[in-house]
Amino acid sequence: MASFTTKDGTQIYYNDWGTGQPVVFSHGWPLSADAFEDQMFYLASRGYRCIAHDRRGHGRSSQPWHGNDMDTYAEDLATLVEKLDLKNVIHVGHSTGGGEVARYIGRYGTQRVAKAVLIGAVPPIMLKTGSNPGGLPISVFDDIRAGVQADRSKFFKDLSTPFYGYNRPAQKSRKACASHSGCRECRPAFLRPISASRLSRRRIRPTISNA
Repeated sequence: MASFTTKDGTQIYYNDWGTGQPVVFSHGWPLSADAFEDQMFYLASRGYRCIAHDRRGHGRSSQPWHGNDMDTYAEDLATLVEKLDLKNVIHVGHSTGGGEVARYIGRYGTQRVAKAVLIGAVPPIMLKTGSNPGGLPISVFDDIRAGVQADRSKFFKDLSTPFYGYNRPAQKSRKACASHSGCRECRPAFLRPISASRLSRRRIRPTISNA
């Protein structure tokens, strides 16, 4: 099992497959490097070096009490890139991983970066503040914490419902659900499907290049 130790003593696990131009994957919450297994196998089979780490607090990495913030996530990513001396890197970040990649580029620059692909499965989950009026109220995050602490398995099962085919066009919207967790009406706003028209109105650049 490949791993490295950060300056605060956290063990970070990572996969390193193939040879060629490096593609570094940063997974979403609450997943692990295995979330990109399909893409890594495909690209590694076609001449790319594919690397994905378990973020601290996730998967096979350590679960430290401190350092669970974007600055530290970006620092861990920088440590991985420097440890493996990666250059001309294509970064792929999904959800929280997209924030990690963006913060990494903002703090450490583009000297080692070729491109960045930021993938958002849901609208950005950011706290509503005076400087970020479009964010979500703290009560949403309090509910997430309460749900995980009360029944972790049930919370993740309910959370995963929209991502595994339930919200495909062929599926019929149910008017009610027994647990008030899986139907469209009961689903939290940030997990509801995004229409193509709404998505097209968002001014998001999916790639960042140092060209």
